Amino acid sequence: MTEKKQLFLNLFEMACVSHITHGLWSLPGNNRHRFADIEYWTELAQILEDGGFDGVFLADVIGAYDTFRGGPETALREGLQSPNLDPLLVVPAMATVTKRLHFGATFSTTYEPPFAFARRASTLDHLTRGRFGWNIVTSYLPNAARNFGLEGEIPHDRRYELADEYLDVLYKLWEGSWDDDAVIADRDARVYTDPARVRYIDHVGEQHRVAGPHIVHPSPQRTPVLFQATGSPAGVAFAGRHAEVVFTGGRTVEEFQRNAEGMRAAAVANGRRSDDVRFIAMAGVIVGRTEEEAADKWRIYRERTSTEGILAHLGFPIDLAAFPPQLTIGEALALAGVEHDRASFIPPSTTIAQALEFVRGGRQDRFFVVGTPSVVADEIERWLDEDGIDGINLRQYHSFDTARDFAELVVPELRRRGRLPEAGGAPTTLRERLFGEGHRLPDRHYGARYRGGANLDVEREPLRIEGALAAR
Repeated sequence: MTEKKQLFLNLFEMACVSHITHGLWSLPGNNRHRFADIEYWTELAQILEDGGFDGVFLADVIGAYDTFRGGPETALREGLQSPNLDPLLVVPAMATVTKRLHFGATFSTTYEPPFAFARRASTLDHLTRGRFGWNIVTSYLPNAARNFGLEGEIPHDRRYELADEYLDVLYKLWEGSWDDDAVIADRDARVYTDPARVRYIDHVGEQHRVAGPHIVHPSPQRTPVLFQATGSPAGVAFAGRHAEVVFTGGRTVEEFQRNAEGMRAAAVANGRRSDDVRFIAMAGVIVGRTEEEAADKWRIYRERTSTEGILAHLGFPIDLAAFPPQLTIGEALALAGVEHDRASFIPPSTTIAQALEFVRGGRQDRFFVVGTPSVVADEIERWLDEDGIDGINLRQYHSFDTARDFAELVVPELRRRGRLPEAGGAPTTLRERLFGEGHRLPDRHYGARYRGGANLDVEREPLRIEGALAAR
């Protein structure tokens, strides 16, 4: 009998009040306002580990949402990802109270130097005993660029080219600078590290000059599991070379599968296997003990959703509420003197009333379900078997009720169906849990070329965005 495909189950989090469920922080009993208390994170981590979750995925931004209405006022009033804590710093707190929960944390390659981040990532991989993954982003907010001394955003594709060199530096530090047996801890000889097994990397590139050696000895995974969220040609090219887990989606099955196939093809073009990339989709799950209970929760969430918070998050170029509801988006944009490509996710023929309904959640992505545990489990099995996802980032509508509901109602049903591991399994590294193999990068991965100090002086291969575009 063929073994059933198991779900990799993440909770989608961010160290802020309003992440992606705008306005819902004000719901009775919601703990979002506690995000700056360490107990919020330790309590959440224990709920997730005890409840059968595989991990928690931490988003991040390093700028304010200040496009909507020409400033940050709406975002600040809504608590939209501001105030916002550093996600890397909440991981150790959660790791302290758990043994099996894994962590994916976001960090940008665009503005801070790679040597310092290499140290932080290795530290986290050590402290979590190999349960750490890095979500690679290049940062998209114009305000982020201004925060780091630039007048405006670096163009999208150029950011990926810069990120490619950034990763090269990291691989040299993580994979090439120290041998596995460099630490000998010989008390009698009074030698902790054998200097002959540690080396400079002497990277000299277009953007970075890093001498090394790495300042941290090899961690359990060396290179943390590499996450990425993307769909653009430049992002696909980058994912084909680097990503092990891609956070992607689509409003239809066909759109998701087209995205996934493009990334698999890019991986193969980089000498990897098509199954070297796992796909995680953001999923909305509203579960109740009865259909009526689930529907009532969804009704309450929709009623409390903030339209202004969503528009500020989207960086929408106009204030929809300022126009008559019968006007189309195209007509409103024309009146405001704004080109439609700045609102391209909504067709220009859509009326203002329809657009407001759209952004408030009247239409959901493919990975959304409201119902009883059996209905939810049926849908998740369809996502796994028919759509081809490997896991979900569970959207939080209420902290901690969303996680508790899933743990108490859905996890037992998925376990009965063989879709989640049984409780109490032995701790694993994140890479082992995802791929069922070793805890290090496979030899066929681009980053493995620097192991043992090999290829440190070889010229870096440029990222080929055009090839990824052709693969799509």
